[in-house]
Amino acid sequence: MSDSLYEKLGGAGAVSTAVNIFYRKVLQDDSISQFFDNTDMNQQMAKQRSFLTMAFGGPNNYTGEDMRAAHAPLVKKGLNEAHFGAVAGHLQATLEEMEVPADLIAQVMVIAGSTHDDVLGL
Repeated sequence: MSDSLYEKLGGAGAVSTAVNIFYRKVLQDDSISQFFDNTDMNQQMAKQRSFLTMAFGGPNNYTGEDMRAAHAPLVKKGLNEAHFGAVAGHLQATLEEMEVPADLIAQVMVIAGSTHDDVLGL
């Protein structure tokens, strides 16, 4: 049995590091940071760690809303294709900064891309 993507990325420690770096990049990006103005970032980061762990094949302890429901209020505030692209770019840059191998980054980006329609309410 082969290791899950979660294990190949480095497990809980790597996911936690990635989430920390990712949100630092997101919050410094004036094109998207406003979507987090009224967000409890500790809670948001915990949800993101749990979601990514599940999405990458690790232990499934995710209890948050589904993607469409969670992002619907942001779509009403103008969340669009450009914002999705910016967030995806920060995810890729985070993984590159962590020196994750390109083949694993590609797998992560496929998973991220699979959320596109639900995140944007399409």
